[in-house]
Amino acid sequence: MRYLVSGKEMKAIDRRSIETFGIPSLVLMERAALSVAEEAKTLLAGKPGNVWAVCGPGNNGADGVAAARMLFLSGITVSILLPDRNAKLSPEMETQLSIAEKLEIPVYSYRDFIPGSCALVIDALFGIGLTRPLEGVYRELAGLIQGQKDEYGAKVVAVDIPSGISSETGAVMGIAVQADVTVTFGEVKLGQVLFPGREFCGRLTVADIGFVPEETETAKAHARMYTKEDLVKIPKRKAYSHKGTYGRILVIAGSETMAGAASFAARAAYRTGAGLVKIMTAKENRQVLQEKLPEAILAVYDAKQAIACPESFRDLVKEQTEWADVIVLGPGIGTEECAKVLVETVLEDAYVPIIMDADAINLAARYPHLKNYFTENIILTPHLAECARLVGKSVEEIRQDLIGTASEISGQFGVTCVLKDAATVTAGKDGTVFVNSSGSPSMAKGGSGDVLCGVIAGLIGLGMEEREAASLGVYIHGLAGEAAEHRYGVHSVLAGELADCIGEVINEKL
Repeated sequence: MRYLVSGKEMKAIDRRSIETFGIPSLVLMERAALSVAEEAKTLLAGKPGNVWAVCGPGNNGADGVAAARMLFLSGITVSILLPDRNAKLSPEMETQLSIAEKLEIPVYSYRDFIPGSCALVIDALFGIGLTRPLEGVYRELAGLIQGQKDEYGAKVVAVDIPSGISSETGAVMGIAVQADVTVTFGEVKLGQVLFPGREFCGRLTVADIGFVPEETETAKAHARMYTKEDLVKIPKRKAYSHKGTYGRILVIAGSETMAGAASFAARAAYRTGAGLVKIMTAKENRQVLQEKLPEAILAVYDAKQAIACPESFRDLVKEQTEWADVIVLGPGIGTEECAKVLVETVLEDAYVPIIMDADAINLAARYPHLKNYFTENIILTPHLAECARLVGKSVEEIRQDLIGTASEISGQFGVTCVLKDAATVTAGKDGTVFVNSSGSPSMAKGGSGDVLCGVIAGLIGLGMEEREAASLGVYIHGLAGEAAEHRYGVHSVLAGELADCIGEVINEKL
């Protein structure tokens, strides 16, 4: 697991290492620059070509100058390009430029520079401290870097974060540089895992340059992200066990035209390790589900009869919920009266973990009294449009503050909130926040969310606590998407194939 920090939090870590523990700033800078220089050499791959180091006036620029000097000393042709050589510079930048000039490395002001082309650009224009859109000469320099990439195929190594990307939110601040590789220092920044910043970073590498680690309690306040090493948290199967040992999962999903939703969620629960899965669905889905997933138990209902005899229907629902250890509620059930009664009965009667998805969330948005049943056993899994209906905000407002919105929902209702986006955010009722780093564009297909519900349910069935099952389930779901892309191609992955790749992921560390 890695912590995710904002630019302000990272600066505090930097300052603490220098001021409290006495580690010289230039020592940290030299180690940072070495990491950048090594990545630049890898991108150049031994081919001839010149390098531009485009450096701002602060310490990010000083990192870039130091990296340029290291490349120069290894025999690579280097030029250093500044917004204005006569501008006010940080003390470290003055020191690094002095060394470069003694070595007779060419240093240019932007207005005096005659651009040609280069093989690689070190983007050290702006780092994690950017708080406003790039303007003036800085915007022009960012455009120059991007032009080298777009017109001449130059590679770009970003120092800490691509210039123009907010380290807090990942937003583009007017204009931003598209990096091939970003070398960040100490900890991953929030803006590097949230979109669109994540895409602008290219391949992200984290360099340990010698920061003193934070105290444990301080570190716990940060958002987090999983890595593959965390797959060891998946509970192992015991030699002495039976199907009931690994959870009874009730998937309440699928109206008469949505059998797929039930199939995908149930299949994913089984692939994740659940021992028993029962599907409660509209009677019209019986045949297709028996053919697609004969391993699942079926409990079917007649929607028209459910409306005609609501008390009998409620009794049927209660009978099913009493059987379950975990419930998936909502994929493809619709928002008609039958679905409303179904959701209301489950929320009234069940005390096991409930993963509410899709139409169950839409119904809670339409009928606010259903929110009164939200308790700590609930996991909400809305995508942005469903979330907008639930909380009364616009999709754009939510997109601009995924972490804040997920945390607000979790805090308001005492639930675990899985706010689904390209970088899904999971907020636990204990205040923890996870931002997902796995996934693939291949997952932008109908049914992917149903698969996620099944993964989370399966992990709870194996014995994981709800918040951890939700956050780790999102990560596993994304890894399965990456595996499916590799197997079937980015355009061609189907939800059932995504579910079938889960085993490839979870068995990697077992």
